[in-house]
Amino acid sequence: MKHALSLRWLEDIYQRHNKRSLAYPDPIVFLYEYPNPEDREIAALLAASLAYGRVAQILKSVDKILSAMGPSPAAYLVNATSAEIAEPLADFKHRFTTGKDVARLLTAAKNILLEFGSLEKCFLRGFKHDDIDILPALADLAEKLDSAETDNRAFPLFPSPKNGGACKRPMLFLRWLVRSDDVDPGGWTQIPPAKLIVPLDTHMRKIATTLGLLSRKTPDLKAAKETTAAFAEFNPNDPVKYDFALTRFGIRNDMDPADLR
Repeated sequence: MKHALSLRWLEDIYQRHNKRSLAYPDPIVFLYEYPNPEDREIAALLAASLAYGRVAQILKSVDKILSAMGPSPAAYLVNATSAEIAEPLADFKHRFTTGKDVARLLTAAKNILLEFGSLEKCFLRGFKHDDIDILPALADLAEKLDSAETDNRAFPLFPSPKNGGACKRPMLFLRWLVRSDDVDPGGWTQIPPAKLIVPLDTHMRKIATTLGLLSRKTPDLKAAKETTAAFAEFNPNDPVKYDFALTRFGIRNDMDPADLR
């Protein structure tokens, strides 16, 4: 497969635009407040799960929940009862997501922390280094975070790849925690970035199609894998490396689209 772009061009975009100063208003900014990986992964779970809808509302919703959890979200979950987790979320609403939905997600995360010690250790239980990608481990984690009693089964907070969707939010969660550079803070050290899949949102789908990296019309998991495979031709060890820099062109109004030509 031939593309109208090159590794040199991608690296130039990365060097110029993969900067923490360009992170806002991406919800990744919440992760920068937590130096402890166990706290950062809980912040990532919340920020990624609620990363849909208007950006201003995403930031407001995530901030409200994390503020209620104090300086250590992991310690908060481990020490709080299910009722104590649910209480400050009684009136919470984020588009399709209710406070009950968030409370169930956090209670499931609490149970994982009690059983495994961290979300990372839980994820690693389902991960094998000879897996083609992170999908088997992601499906396992999604199952542990799921609840049959959730109010909106049509819109799970942490969807499973078993359903065939692009799973943009879980893929964001993994990109933030597995990769480590000026933007992605990392914290999970045993998952190779080569196993990641591109978080295929509206912006990446448009850019990938424009650049000739994506031909599939349906924005599903197959499209996300196709896009990832195309980036892997240029950087097989870190195909998701260019996600942040490229998607800034659709998110920020101070970026010049001409740079993509």
